[in-house]
Amino acid sequence: MRTNIDERACDLAVYIIENKATVRSAAARFGISKSTVHKDLTERLPRLNPALYRQVRQLLDINKAERHIRGGLATRRKYKGN
Repeated sequence: MRTNIDERACDLAVYIIENKATVRSAAARFGISKSTVHKDLTERLPRLNPALYRQVRQLLDINKAERHIRGGLATRRKYKGN
């Protein structure tokens, strides 16, 4: 089931941009690990498509800045039962 890695990196970037997705949700959608998504986006994509990389980098930075909030909300839902 091995696909073209370069194509996968571009597909991941487009998915994240269109859906404002997280690395975790993109990994689940594509059936790969979070570290593979991160490697594709931060190492492979800049040399393949720098413009697309800049767009996805902005979203990754936003997600990183907000992740502690999402984690807190998830914990709140866990203990509240909702």
